[in-house]
Amino acid sequence: MRTACTKKTFKATIVLLGLSLLVAWDPASAQPVDVPPTWGGDIWSRPRLTGDWGGLRDELGKKGVVLDVDLLYTPLDVVGGGISTGSAAWGNLDYTLNVDTQKLGLWPGGFFNFSATTGFGSDLSGKSNAIVPVNTSTLIPGPNDRTTALMNATFMQFLSEQFGLVAGKFNTLGASSEQEFYGDYHTQFLNMAFDFPVILEQVPVSAFGGGIIGLPTKDIVLSVIALDPNGTPTSNDLAHAFSNGVLVTGSGQMTIRPFGLVGHQILGFSWRNEEVFSLQQEPSNLAALLIEGQFPRLGDAGQVLAEILAHFFPNLPPGEPPNRLNSSWSAYYSFDQYFWQPAGDPKRGIGAFFSAGVTDGNPNPIKYALMGGIGGKGVVPGRPDDSFGVGVAQTHFSDEFVPFLRQHLNLGLDNENTLEMYYNFAVTKWLAVSADLQIIDPALKKALSPSGPGLTNVSTTTVVGIRIRARF
Repeated sequence: MRTACTKKTFKATIVLLGLSLLVAWDPASAQPVDVPPTWGGDIWSRPRLTGDWGGLRDELGKKGVVLDVDLLYTPLDVVGGGISTGSAAWGNLDYTLNVDTQKLGLWPGGFFNFSATTGFGSDLSGKSNAIVPVNTSTLIPGPNDRTTALMNATFMQFLSEQFGLVAGKFNTLGASSEQEFYGDYHTQFLNMAFDFPVILEQVPVSAFGGGIIGLPTKDIVLSVIALDPNGTPTSNDLAHAFSNGVLVTGSGQMTIRPFGLVGHQILGFSWRNEEVFSLQQEPSNLAALLIEGQFPRLGDAGQVLAEILAHFFPNLPPGEPPNRLNSSWSAYYSFDQYFWQPAGDPKRGIGAFFSAGVTDGNPNPIKYALMGGIGGKGVVPGRPDDSFGVGVAQTHFSDEFVPFLRQHLNLGLDNENTLEMYYNFAVTKWLAVSADLQIIDPALKKALSPSGPGLTNVSTTTVVGIRIRARF
């Protein structure tokens, strides 16, 4: 077994090194980072608080080097329902470095991206009792993980204007296809159900990998990425990547312009061949399933259920070896579409969005998920950089997800329904403040009582809060 794992690791390392060392000399058309004419200006108009650093930042930008430090701070409050009312605030400091090799005078078509995150504060999940995280940023670098981690370290090389390769360590929460009205927890919806197809809950938050990018036309973007399914933000050991299998994600996006209005159509999938716990287990094996970390994008959901299991069934008899499966899949379709835009302005207007995803239902704990809503950008007179959104989402859990607990304790775990609305107020070019409201009908209808033994019923949860984003 050790020899087989070593061979897998060696092959994976060779593939990643090969991808990262490929260099082309044809002109590249991609520029991952927008560089403004100047980082300077007065305090209201400059794109970053610290300005142009006496001209140094502008000179670096001209050479393709962009360094950013951003603060995201999200105080939230459960004002009704949930396990208990109360507030919590989570924050992230994000550090990002982008390098364009052509502008730096090295070679055309190469782009480096490095990013790290420091997490601090406390998470609201223990009060809301929602399975789907109410604040996506709490997953970074990990649920209630107050540390600093390398999230992304990738090299992208375009071999032509239509084809490129990318390899390294990927921040998968920042790698989604472009959407106009959802998908960016920094400025749009906070709830994870709106930030990416929630059926991708098994995709690691950060992992080593490599893949290809295709741009057959200016309106079509294709990508396929192979990831280490066991990657984490705090793991930087390439020697153990892919030792237990591979997870492949892919998407195709098409930009459309019906009646001159911008929209996007997206198809995506994930597939992995790693051996994992099946959802169909003897009760004695449920704890191992729940605490294995099999659902990295659902935060502490497995741990919560494991605590309920240990409280009510502490002496389950020994069972057979755990049931395992050696593959899983998911697929989704999404669109966003403006239905009104000011003449000649493709980045402002009002539109709609929708996403639907489905999985195998085992080992994926989510069977399908739907979400949709209305969004707008720059539609309030005199407020060109403001945005807003109203969305509804339903996450339907697999019938095979912990049926033992559902039947014996009447926990629910059928559907989690969420309504969220936000308004993002651009105070300056570098500072934005959002007001956010979430009304959640949690899938987990009961929870361990914080005031004594037994379970307490959980009613519809109302979460209000603000989001502060400052770019330095």
